Amino acid sequence: MATYTTEIASDKLISDNPIHQRLLKAYIAAKPMVKGDLLEVGCGEGRGVEVLLENVDSYLGIDKIQEVIDNLSPKFPNAVFQQAFIPPFSGLATDSFDSVVSFQVIEHIQNDKLFLEEIYRVLKPGGKAIISTPNIRHTLSRNPWHIREYTPKQLEDLCMGIFDKVEPMGIGGNKKIWNYHEANRKSVNKIMRFDIFNLQYRLPAFMLRWPYEILNRMNRNKLHQQQGDSVTDISHEDYTLEPSPDKGLDLFYVLYKASRDF
Repeated sequence: MATYTTEIASDKLISDNPIHQRLLKAYIAAKPMVKGDLLEVGCGEGRGVEVLLENVDSYLGIDKIQEVIDNLSPKFPNAVFQQAFIPPFSGLATDSFDSVVSFQVIEHIQNDKLFLEEIYRVLKPGGKAIISTPNIRHTLSRNPWHIREYTPKQLEDLCMGIFDKVEPMGIGGNKKIWNYHEANRKSVNKIMRFDIFNLQYRLPAFMLRWPYEILNRMNRNKLHQQQGDSVTDISHEDYTLEPSPDKGLDLFYVLYKASRDF
């Protein structure tokens, strides 16, 4: 049985619902953009596999956790799953996928440039990649599970150095979403007021992970208790695909590899 941390939001824990729906929205937004042979880098618990399978000819999902692979393989017999530690994408041929998706992964990758270069390499000419990652402008506290987070401009500049075209967008939301985010911000600030020495930015990440997990879980449960239906009634339809990344809680970038001219 999977053990869900706040970093791996669950579709089974009610207090995780706003985050689960936010992450699911990326898959639903990407669905009409993918085709052919699809690679998902960091498939996790398989949140969006079923969504994407409807629009592609083949699906390969890679993840570093073998337990994830073992659980997903029988659940989705029409898909292929492999364990992989990335980057690089060892064993994946150059110019082999029409589409690549990777949601909420790049912030965990030490060598983010190589990560994007490998996505570009495995894309077929004329192919398209879609990535998402938190917008640091709306981050409420340091996440010790993340190597870094990006401003919209930082991520665009990084991608522009590798891909032939970059279309920056964001995953935002309606008033219900922003009301929840504001309540979350106020709740987090009440917790952070006790960090008078700003330890969240001074201590090494490994020392902060379990305190972060405990406090984050307590905070989500508290928001559920206080807001009730405002938490449980949020669906992916309340999240929006925004043409401006500045309006996104998450950055959602479409990255293109140009067709070759012969």
